[in-house]
Amino acid sequence: MPKYDTKAEKKISKVMHEFGEGKLKSGTSGKKVTSRKQAIAIGISEARKEGDKVPKRKK
Repeated sequence: MPKYDTKAEKKISKVMHEFGEGKLKSGTSGKKVTSRKQAIAIGISEARKEGDKVPKRKK
């Protein structure tokens, strides 16, 4: 069973592409994202907001 929905994978891929180009900005502060983990978290968060199938957050 896949971990992410195909739409979610595309969203995460798009965000990682922006991160690689140095164009990815964080939420309200608008600062450039430098952490790979943070970039993935942003992609997952955006996919969740659109209602894509993403695993639940770890507690």
